[in-house]
This record gives sequence, structure tokens and C-alpha cells, in this order.
Amino acid sequence: MNLPKIIQGGMGVAISDWRLAHAVSSLGHLGVVSGTGISHILSARLQDGDPGGNTRRALAHFPFPEAVERVLKRYFVEGGIPPGKAYKRPVLWNIKPQRDLVELTIIANFVEVFLAKEGHGNPVGINLLEKVQMPTISSLYGAMLAGVDFVLMGAGIPMQIPGILDQLAKHEPTRYRIDVVGGKEEHFLHFDPNELFQGLADFLKRPMFLPIISSFVLAQALIKRATGYIDGFVVETPIAGGHNAPPRGTVEYNDEGEPIYTEKDVVDLEKLKTLERPFWLAGGYGNAEKLVEALDAGAAGIQVGTAFAYCDESGMEASIKQQVIDKVLSEGVRVHTSSVVSPTGFPFKVVRVEGTLADRDVYQTRERVCDIGYLRHQYEKEDGTLGYRCSAEPVDQFVKKGGSADDTEGRVCLCNCLVATAGFGQRRSSGAVEPQMVTSGDDLPNIRQFLKDGATRYSAADVVAELERVALAVA
Repeated sequence: MNLPKIIQGGMGVAISDWRLAHAVSSLGHLGVVSGTGISHILSARLQDGDPGGNTRRALAHFPFPEAVERVLKRYFVEGGIPPGKAYKRPVLWNIKPQRDLVELTIIANFVEVFLAKEGHGNPVGINLLEKVQMPTISSLYGAMLAGVDFVLMGAGIPMQIPGILDQLAKHEPTRYRIDVVGGKEEHFLHFDPNELFQGLADFLKRPMFLPIISSFVLAQALIKRATGYIDGFVVETPIAGGHNAPPRGTVEYNDEGEPIYTEKDVVDLEKLKTLERPFWLAGGYGNAEKLVEALDAGAAGIQVGTAFAYCDESGMEASIKQQVIDKVLSEGVRVHTSSVVSPTGFPFKVVRVEGTLADRDVYQTRERVCDIGYLRHQYEKEDGTLGYRCSAEPVDQFVKKGGSADDTEGRVCLCNCLVATAGFGQRRSSGAVEPQMVTSGDDLPNIRQFLKDGATRYSAADVVAELERVALAVA
């Protein structure tokens, strides 16, 4: 397999959906779907009546139709649910998940990858987060059933993933060690595909694994200590969108409360090359000159997220997408690196857009609720069992579970707001719809390069053409 020069970033929830990944892969680069929260997206698409029939077309190819029938019976609504009606949500994950939830997660990831790969022969990847651990094995297995070619993973140190991929490729039982706050013992989530599906036959293709890293030390540690082979790295700078690695060493903040990154946070590419693995540079590389710069530095290419997030094919809800584009065109856009927004504790990039949770008035009026729970922390109770808490849940509930009220200040329910940004915001009994939040890299203003001759929208093909412009000329 030829290595791609351009990797389209895997932005969740469902911003990097199958349509975007399909468009980029069809152009000869690596389209990437986001697997984060995709079971909620699949269930919502079905409850909306599956406009266009794409989801049901993909479901017809899932190798175990009995599981598909259960999902359709539970979620599909012919013609869609009435306006204003709440979505039926999947149950929350725990360390012993319900079979229905595992099946739904496997099928949702299968559908996303299947549709991204449909009609062309080019590779497709999936992006997952180490911080969202419990759905990971099911997500990987579903993607592998659809023939996914690459797995990319950041927001943590994914030491266990290569070995899990090896086992899943052979339909073998596997397990995932779950991070537990204050845990005195190790806790594992177990997964056995043979208990779910009968008649597993041919081995699956083992996808290439590319962890997303921010330091040479981490890359070196992954090669030495991971449970299997590391095929390469995506090297992300602190100006990338979504979650960022915290600054190395003692953290200082600017006047707006943003963490300050220094020379300590610059990856030594000469050292990285000694590991003899391909790598791609990400975070501020969304233009043609940066692609040439990356290739000259020894990289296999670049990963680009923000530029693709606002193209026609991305899964971002159309009105919020246009609102951000208009702010870019009027030069009124601002990306803030928040140290408190994410319940993970990692810095998180937030685009300041009126009417979203970046607006303090909207934040203060939203009822705190935790009914998706992907970013909950597991903690060990006195009896050795696990509890689940999130610093974005109602404050009294978090404190009752042993959390500190100080840790809830400024926290945002990323699960709900990012699902809303993809156009599937939950409708509450009060009549309110969950507000959105937008994340982008610091180079968001540079999407102006794709908006030529007065245009107010652009396509994935426009992005690829612009990124290739100088590289092709040099070649």
C-alpha cells in the first residue's frame, strides 16, 4: 500500500463522517471517519428515518443480519420521529456493557467505514480517542469487519491497541485495561467476538496503526512498550484542533487562561527519523507550502483537519458551519485554548461563536446533564467496585461520588454539545435543544484560501487541489 501524502483528520463527533472520508479517499488520499460517539449518530439517523437510505444500504452488508434486525427494531422510525420529540438514546457504557450496546457500537462503526469505502479502491481510516476507552474494542472490531485500512488514535497513550488489533484480526478474545482513578487493582473490559456472532471464518485484515503523538519520548515509549507493532505516527503540534497534549514541564498561562507552549513542546524530527517509522505532521499544516515543508523534513505527508471541517462534505450542521465561515470572512473569528472545558483535563480548542456553549450566557443557562457519558472517569469505590463520574455532570452528583466541586467549574458536556454540532442535538422535556460547540485549530482563519472569487463555501476537492498545488509543481 502506498502511503498517503494527505490524511484528512478524524474529527468527532461525526464531523469526519463517511461522506467526508469517502470524498477524500476517492481523490486518492486518506479519508478518515471518526468512531467517537458514532453509535449515537447511527441511532439518531435511524430515528430520523434514514433520509436517502444510506444507513440501511450499509446495514444490508453487515455479515450478521440478526444483529441488524435488533438495531432496526429498536431505533428505525419510518418517516422519522415527530419534530420536537427526544431521541431514544443508547444506554451508557460500563465495564460490563449490555450486549445490545456492544452490537450497536460494532454495527455503527461498520456502517461508517463501509460507506466511506464504497465505490472506490482507496484506503480509509478511523480515528478514536484513548480517553474514550470503553467503546474502543467494539469500535475497532466493527471497523475491521468493514475492512478499515488505518487506525489513528490520540488523546492519551494507546499502548494496548496494537495487540488488540492483532487479536481482533483473528477473532480472538481480548481485553482492555481501563484507567481507574484511585484503583488498587487492575480493571479490564473483556470482549469475545465468538460470544456475539456465530460462524466467524476468514481472518480480518489487520489495519495499520498510527498513534497521534506530541513528543519523541512518547513515540519511543510506544515502540518499546506497546503490545504490538507501531506502523507510524501522526505528530501533532499544540495549534491543532480538538484536544491538545498539555505543555511539558511546569505549565504557565497567558492573560486569557490559555496554556503557554514553549520550545520544550517542539518535536525533534531528526530524532524521530531514527525510529524508522513513517510520520505525518499535523496542526497548522493545512496549506500547500506546509505540505512541501513536511516532505522536505522527512515526513510521509501531513494530516489536515480544520480545512476539511468546513467543507461541504463534512458532517458539521450546515447553519453552524456557515456561521463560522462568515466569521472567518469578516475576520472576526477567535480560537481559544481552554484549560477547563474538557472533562478529560486536556486543553481543548474552542471557537468563540455566539449561541454556542462558548457563549457564557448559553453555558450558564444550560441544565447540567450527563446522559451519554463517554468522558466519565472510572473510580474505585471502597468495596472495590467501579463508579462513574464526570466533572460536567450536575455538581451535587459529582461531589456525592467523591469529586471536588472546584473541578466542575467551566466544564462542558462535550458529549452532548458535539453530537449537537453534527445536527443531532437532544430535545429536552423543557423544550430546549442541546446547544452546540465548535472546535478548530488555530489556523482556522486560513480557510479563506479555499474561498476564492467571493465564494462562501468550498468542497473537499477544493482543499485537496489547493494542498497539492505547490507539491505537484515541485514534483
